[in-house]
Amino acid sequence: MSIRVRKVEYQDAAAWASLYTGYRTFYKQSVDPAVVDKAWQWVRSGEHGLIGLVAVDDQDVPLALANLRWFARPSTGTLGLYLDDLFTSPSARGQGAARALLARAATLAQDGGANVVRWITAADNDSARRVYDAVAVATPWVTYDMKPMSATVRA
Repeated sequence: MSIRVRKVEYQDAAAWASLYTGYRTFYKQSVDPAVVDKAWQWVRSGEHGLIGLVAVDDQDVPLALANLRWFARPSTGTLGLYLDDLFTSPSARGQGAARALLARAATLAQDGGANVVRWITAADNDSARRVYDAVAVATPWVTYDMKPMSATVRA
């Protein structure tokens, strides 16, 4: 089987939703069709700068997805390409879909003038990390999340 990467298209909606639901389930997020639908609308329309890619088989069936977006890097005066989501259908793992999506991300970054493709993953995501370690360098940075708050609550 050959794998080809292309931008998402309207007819990918059901397959993309299934893959994205799998992604959310893998990361123990609720199965919320409204969230999946909203994410699809953003990816499909390019809202928030999102770029939606799918890796497809010989019959043009999506096997994996990647959602990316550009970000400014003020400390270096450059652009980066951020990989928000990457997920391969369990039945397609080990066939090169993730590597193909990462290669396309690297090409998009190069063509767009970015100097890095960046992403995070769970520390215990061993199978993905084997792929990532083969194509990228893990950084020493630690990620934090802070909840938004109103100005009246701040000290």
